[in-house]
Amino acid sequence: MNPRTLLIINFIGFQLVWFACVLGGAHDLLWAGPVAVAPLIIWHLGNATLPSSELRLLIIGTLLGSLFDQALLSSGWIAYPESGWPTGLLPPWMVALWLGFCTTLNVSMRWLRTLPVIAVLFGAVGGPLAYWAGVKLGAMVWLQPVNVAISLAIGWGVMMLVLSRLSARMDGYAKNTNDYEKGSK
Repeated sequence: MNPRTLLIINFIGFQLVWFACVLGGAHDLLWAGPVAVAPLIIWHLGNATLPSSELRLLIIGTLLGSLFDQALLSSGWIAYPESGWPTGLLPPWMVALWLGFCTTLNVSMRWLRTLPVIAVLFGAVGGPLAYWAGVKLGAMVWLQPVNVAISLAIGWGVMMLVLSRLSARMDGYAKNTNDYEKGSK
């Protein structure tokens, strides 16, 4: 597949998954996110030059992100709408959201690898903004807004640095994206 097309599909695919996860979470459709992320994962791994390496990145990144969000939930700083899901357990749509996000690390957000300061700043600003958008759409509540905002900024800054480093080590898209960087079609 043309590397530019790969990048565009990856970017748009994640945006669609983000909306499915967040709107599903806001409207008591807990499985909308997992259902939406499944085709993205299949497509993503199907286009990887090293699918096993890419799968490892997806699993590790999803675990790290889910643990981070579970810590925010367990601290009592955030809450999710009533849905029948246990209130102290991270909902499946948030796990699916992390899984979808991790598909971007070696494709549309690959550029962050070589710019660690920008990766930290990108996470420190973009992470809280994405969560705030989720709050505005009704997918979560910040029970302690100042603590949450600070935790998200620090946590996402660190997370983007760690995930960008992990993505360089577990690069299942090395050939595909190197072709793009060289300008081939």
